[in-house]
Amino acid sequence: MIEIGLGLEDVARTRFAISPLWEVVASVRVLKGADEHGLHRTWADQVRPRLAAADLDLGPLFDLVPVSTRSPWADCVPGFICPPPTTPLPSLDVELATVRATPPALLHTTAEVPPARMAVLRADPAAELGRLTDVLEAYWELALAPYWSRILTLLEGDIRYRAGRLVEGGALRLFADLDPQVTWAGGTLHLEHRTVRGARRLDGQGLLLVPSAFVWPRVFSVLNEPWQPSLRYPPRAVGTLWQARPATVSDALAGVLGRSRATLLTELTAPASTTDLARRTGLTPGGVSQHLTALRTAGLVSRHRVGREVLYARTRAGGTVVEAAGSGSPPSTALA
Repeated sequence: MIEIGLGLEDVARTRFAISPLWEVVASVRVLKGADEHGLHRTWADQVRPRLAAADLDLGPLFDLVPVSTRSPWADCVPGFICPPPTTPLPSLDVELATVRATPPALLHTTAEVPPARMAVLRADPAAELGRLTDVLEAYWELALAPYWSRILTLLEGDIRYRAGRLVEGGALRLFADLDPQVTWAGGTLHLEHRTVRGARRLDGQGLLLVPSAFVWPRVFSVLNEPWQPSLRYPPRAVGTLWQARPATVSDALAGVLGRSRATLLTELTAPASTTDLARRTGLTPGGVSQHLTALRTAGLVSRHRVGREVLYARTRAGGTVVEAAGSGSPPSTALA
């Protein structure tokens, strides 16, 4: 059990953030076998062949994200590879710049990282951190960028819910259902942990809460200097993340975009190629390509090259439009 003491200043400075870089790291754990319940099997089955086809050297990244053969509950991740974000929603580029600028003194870890990897990293920090961030970026483009709109919608939804809980009943209500492993009592946050015990006071730094699609069923904590004390926890409804959703085209959306473009936008519940969309909708590949170009110009669809394949995915704006047209309600506000 870890006991985190929060004073009044800590409660006042508690905030939320989303970290694209942490999702990269957490998703690597899934690919390395930490998803024993198969929650992310659909995603992993699509991503593994793409990574293999790209023929990337993922060693600099995968070596730094260990998954214990004894118990995934014993895992820890080097802090320097995924420092907590300093803003609510940093871009991946901003987070990678932070990694590249890591001081050599912070290049150490108690995680089960191959000693040879750490030795290479410390021998030439500038070059090796640059190489690491290049691999992180390449992995992101292949494994997460096509799915980011869907993931981000889930994470932002959780933050809106948590913000409402905070407004309704303060810290007590905020933490009441954050996760079964987290309880709040008498100004102390209790975090169940199978291998770590002890007390930690935040001394006015506040607590950073980071919902993460790929951590379930665990909660990861960052409680060591020099980083912001943080909890990375599973968001509500994470079990629905990869569920197929019925593609019923809204007449209202068709009236605005046209039936073909509305159909394509609705079908993009997961990233898909032009050929796949043509097969599913009955449109010609050429017609699909033209409509996707128009949707992309309007900011409703994004395009991602994944090896030799080109995938299209809804942007956040595209998802909001489909949701609003289907519900007949105006879109809800997103995390600023």
